[in-house]
Amino acid sequence: MIEGIDSITYSTDGTIENWTASKKFFLDWGLALIQVSNNELVFETLNGSRVSVLTPDHPALNGTTPMEAGATLREVVWGVMDVNLLATLPAQTTDPHGLRIKFQLSSKRRSNLQGTPSNAWGDVRRVDAPSPVYERATPIEIGHVVLFTDCLAEAVAFYEQLGFTVSDQYPNRGVFLRCSKTGGHHDVFLLQVPNKPRGLNHVAFTVRDIHEVFGGGLAMSRAGWKTQLGPGRHPISSAYFWYFECPVGGLIEYNADEDH
Repeated sequence: MIEGIDSITYSTDGTIENWTASKKFFLDWGLALIQVSNNELVFETLNGSRVSVLTPDHPALNGTTPMEAGATLREVVWGVMDVNLLATLPAQTTDPHGLRIKFQLSSKRRSNLQGTPSNAWGDVRRVDAPSPVYERATPIEIGHVVLFTDCLAEAVAFYEQLGFTVSDQYPNRGVFLRCSKTGGHHDVFLLQVPNKPRGLNHVAFTVRDIHEVFGGGLAMSRAGWKTQLGPGRHPISSAYFWYFECPVGGLIEYNADEDH
């Protein structure tokens, strides 16, 4: 099966200011900086999912055209658990928006991390223990990607041909897809808004629980980053969220407790 997102790649807008802001942003976001050069930053989540930030003239971007002007998402690499399935998938392709898509054997590490049980009315799970307080978030993995699309039907067909399954939809407006038949609510959401060009809406990062959503969001706010929406909870997918404006394109989300 396709396990999920192994890595993503952004490109900056080419300015030193955007480069510097991007480095600080992802460190504040709670990722580990594992590689630095004059044209590439590589960050890692707790399970080994990677976020690369490249300058727009980086050789790895040769032959690609960005979805939109300025800093944006350029590539998503999907991890596959089965070598036989991997053989049936394209090593590299491009989705209808111009986003480069790759597949590889998943390199993510297994994690035994767990969120804190909740004490819902009539279903007490946490006894003789307080909820945790997070001073900041340390995301476990890259959860999903959301794209603005101007070709919804074509884009849905593209991802379905790769093995993705529709989870939910707003008729003629947006479609949620997951990369395996059993799993989290969605790995890709394609959103068609009238007169809105194609491009990045947001990338979500999964954290342990609502307490880490709060801790991460408050830490980002204290660091001076701008909230776009949140904290809150989605009516579709049920996930808790907190969105911030991201210097390398679109928004970025802390996300926890989605439907399965």
